[in-house]
Amino acid sequence: MEPQRTARYYYLKILRLKGDPHSLARGVTVGVAVGIIPIVPLQTLIILVLAPLFRGNSIAGILAGLLVSNPFTLLPQYYVSWKLGKFFYPVELTWARVRETIVFVVSEAGSFGERLAAIGQLGYEAIAVLILGGAILAIPLALVTYPLSLQLFLAIQRKRRQKHVLS
Repeated sequence: MEPQRTARYYYLKILRLKGDPHSLARGVTVGVAVGIIPIVPLQTLIILVLAPLFRGNSIAGILAGLLVSNPFTLLPQYYVSWKLGKFFYPVELTWARVRETIVFVVSEAGSFGERLAAIGQLGYEAIAVLILGGAILAIPLALVTYPLSLQLFLAIQRKRRQKHVLS
């Protein structure tokens, strides 16, 4: 499928959702906020937990999460999260350090436990940087998403009401 066609498909699915505009907007906001944080295998589960807590529509949240976090947006999303996370998290994660860790693990220097600990430390720091960067990116996006999506769903509701008014 073409990327534009897929994006339009999910956009139209969001427009066709029925329900309270506030609930739909909260669901979309949760979906966008969670979708921008680079935790791909857990996004749907987290949306399903958080949307009801914020009294948002879970389906709207999942659709918005898919619209934000998909194979076409993952690479730029991870890059921006990485850059933001590195700026705010005081750890030095460079390709040279990754290369050194790989060389250490592949070489016979150190015990198996030490090599495993080196991989674990590097992985922990990389995950922490990505999640911190994604969370920092999610905050302004969520603050912008709620009012915009609320206006969208209120406009859809007005349009539906006008369509059903008898002349």
